[in-house]
Amino acid sequence: MTSAVASARRVVVKVGSSLVTNDGRGLDLDAISRWATQVALLRRQGKQVVMVSSGAIAEGMQRLGWSKRPQQIHELQAAAAVGQMGLARAYESHFAQHGVQTAQVLLTHADLADRPRYLNARSTLFTLLDLGVVPVINENDTVVTDEIKFGDNDTLGALVTNLVEADAFVILTDQAGLYSADPRRDAAATLIANATAGDPSLEAMAGGAGSAIARGGMLTKILAAKRAARSGAHTVIASGREPDVLLRLAAGEPIGTQLTAATEVLTARKQWLADHLLLKGRILVDAGAARALAAGGKSLLPIGVVEVQGEFQRGDVVACLDPQGREIARGLVNYSSGQTRQIARRPTGEIESVLGFIEEPELIHRDNLVLT
Repeated sequence: MTSAVASARRVVVKVGSSLVTNDGRGLDLDAISRWATQVALLRRQGKQVVMVSSGAIAEGMQRLGWSKRPQQIHELQAAAAVGQMGLARAYESHFAQHGVQTAQVLLTHADLADRPRYLNARSTLFTLLDLGVVPVINENDTVVTDEIKFGDNDTLGALVTNLVEADAFVILTDQAGLYSADPRRDAAATLIANATAGDPSLEAMAGGAGSAIARGGMLTKILAAKRAARSGAHTVIASGREPDVLLRLAAGEPIGTQLTAATEVLTARKQWLADHLLLKGRILVDAGAARALAAGGKSLLPIGVVEVQGEFQRGDVVACLDPQGREIARGLVNYSSGQTRQIARRPTGEIESVLGFIEEPELIHRDNLVLT
């Protein structure tokens, strides 16, 4: 199968901490130089490229003389603040050797969970690409807390892929791709060359985090590919140490694992809903409501609600769970958690008599709901 990067007009390239920082021993400037050279050549081929780079915390740890990743959030933030200086300077200087300008963009989930800020980030990135600038994106670790962290840059890369409507998402890692089992423990493990993003069997193959420096393991990459597929992007997981890996992918060479997007592309608004990592609450629905949501494309009505979990306000994003507790959808709720508890299991015609008013006949309208 020909690499999806060959036909892609816009590509997001995510590079992991172990690659950027030479397995935690400070920035690998030679590696950054190689990626800058390849991206510059891709731009000459007419492709737009966005970089998502880990490495700020790892670089900060090296500069501060820390051998073990700290657990305290303020120490992680301090390491990120120190390391981000070197990371941005490294990318800027190596891209400048090819006459390419770069821009540092730091994001938190709060930036993408808020609709106006989401649209502003999107517009900024599109403008940078139109100007011929290569955005270098990282999570804003200096200000995040546990409540708003993306958690890993694989997820961030997938969110950015959706945000800029990229055609391909390339995850460069220290592994050759996805294997049928952990190759470090199973000599019979084989490389999975092609699969469908979102295939549940892939998650069973993926292991845990790969090193003390990196946050994400292969599982986060599998889940990131599933998320990127929602906007129609194909994902390639390949070794960042493979010579000229980006240029060879762009030439169509199949390298690593390609996870093909096979899902229906969501509208921009529903994509934004699907990309919410943090939910204000959860609504457990009965079997009939679950079928109506999953198969019938229906709105969620109060009568189908069995239980309300968490506290939320009108307009917040909440998840809808089936009777087995599995998330099947999420959307913008029309009533607060307290009001939802009052009207649960009641027909629409009783909303006004219970609450004294009626905002909408639906708890979540199908136009504001996306299946997950």
